Amino acid sequence: MASYTLSQKYLSSRGGSYDFTFEEVVLQGLASDGGLFLPQAIPLMGEVPDDWTNWSFGELAYHIFSKYISPSEIPPEDLKEIVRKSYSKSVFRSPDVTPLVTLDEEKQLYLLELFHGPTFAFKDVALQFLGNLFEYFLLRRNQGKSGAQREHLTVIGATSGDTGSAAIYGLRGKQDVSVMIMFPKGRVSPVQEAQMTSVLDDNVHNLAVDGSFDDCQDFVKALFSDAGINKTHKLAAVNSINWARILAQITYYFHSYASLIKSGKITSSSKIRFVVPTGNFGDILAGYFAKHMGLPIEKLVIATNENDILHRFWKTGYYEKKPVHGREAHGGLPEDGVKADEDGVKGTLSPAMDILVSSNFERLLWFLAFQVHSLGPIEQQRKIAGQRVKGWLEELKSSGGFGVQHQLLQAAKIDFESERVSDKETLATIRGIYSTETPAAKEGRSQGTTGIAKHGRYILDPHSAIGVAAALRSIERAPPPETLHIALATAHPAKFSSAVTEALEKEKENGFRFEDVLPEQFVGLEKLPQRVTNVKKSDGLEGLRALIRSRVASREAP
Repeated sequence: MASYTLSQKYLSSRGGSYDFTFEEVVLQGLASDGGLFLPQAIPLMGEVPDDWTNWSFGELAYHIFSKYISPSEIPPEDLKEIVRKSYSKSVFRSPDVTPLVTLDEEKQLYLLELFHGPTFAFKDVALQFLGNLFEYFLLRRNQGKSGAQREHLTVIGATSGDTGSAAIYGLRGKQDVSVMIMFPKGRVSPVQEAQMTSVLDDNVHNLAVDGSFDDCQDFVKALFSDAGINKTHKLAAVNSINWARILAQITYYFHSYASLIKSGKITSSSKIRFVVPTGNFGDILAGYFAKHMGLPIEKLVIATNENDILHRFWKTGYYEKKPVHGREAHGGLPEDGVKADEDGVKGTLSPAMDILVSSNFERLLWFLAFQVHSLGPIEQQRKIAGQRVKGWLEELKSSGGFGVQHQLLQAAKIDFESERVSDKETLATIRGIYSTETPAAKEGRSQGTTGIAKHGRYILDPHSAIGVAAALRSIERAPPPETLHIALATAHPAKFSSAVTEALEKEKENGFRFEDVLPEQFVGLEKLPQRVTNVKKSDGLEGLRALIRSRVASREAP
């Protein structure tokens, strides 16, 4: 994509809104036309000192955030303090925040550990930052105000497992904020559910919906588009529809690259591929921004489970909730044996990726449309891109899918490849990595924060295993020493005991015990008092709206 002049303003992916400030984007979450906010330009990283690879995670984050946040909105010293609070030693267990470990030296496969935050999942990197942004903006707006004059933020979120707990831990107890988290009942792991529902702060409300994650996500989008609730309540989003989530995740792409430079594992001719287990497309989209800011990424590899709408798009050019006969593009095992529910979502061993429609894909579509229609004034290009995205999303809603022109699909393939990994392959990957004496296990990371068993073997959670499985396939196409691969490890294995135990059942004879990888923070978690409200899809938006109003009004535990 051609670079163009940076402006710290934002627009809607559907073309109906322009020139938003960063503060408006963060607090509003979703555009009034239903679109997702985007920076009007992707800034280049710009000149950095020769020793930039020695910057701490926080120093690197500040430099990147400064490219997207005008100093007139958040003064530099204030932004530095927000970053310090977000990534301090009291929040993240690793001094590197997101450390890089070696999984296979010969294959030059590395693992980026993103689970060293308070909820042991990659979402903490973004949601600690977002929580502190909410607090900063509210404190500034409410300075000198009291009682009914104070602005109150109602944070709405849908989670397939990890976003909810990360958002709750980032916002619990904060003044002038209520947190409403919806999750699909029975479709998150016991640990994930307990992490959310055991938080009893009176500003935290967990809502178990009798549907899928996509149903929860639809509720969130409907609330943001509902004039009634928006007239009485100031809503804010914590899902990756909130631009600040994507912004925060850009940092660890640069940070991992810096780690390879410092270790001497990169040469001037090295190519880098990042492999990302992908559900809602936010994590890998941050890599797309990193690449277009100047990070020399050769490819971003999308790793999906059986809910493979993204993989099918990259193979066929069609983005469809259900595959149409004649253009299925599984690339996985035909005997998966995983059935879809009536809503079309398949229940898998990697529940955080059990998503039918990936919301953040809309943001990439805008940039692809902008790239393909690159003639004429920039304002016209943006308008055309927005119109194309709006049309595609309307077709998705009315017909269950849409196709794109060949030119746009080819543009998507410049930056991305895709892989689909079955449950069977996921289990095999967990076993395969465990059975190998990996350098990662020998690097002396503490058992409680890295998933390394006491007897020195590395254990992947099922989502990270999908990333590693996809990386091993990518290595066959782009082998070392020319190409290095970094797979993203998105969660601690202790969060997914069923999958890990199933994969390593036979290893009990060799000393494996799941308790060996259980962090002390998880011990007894499911026995703590819990609070949750069941929500029926049949109650609709009206019922949910009434529930939110009553909870915000009372600020009392149900």
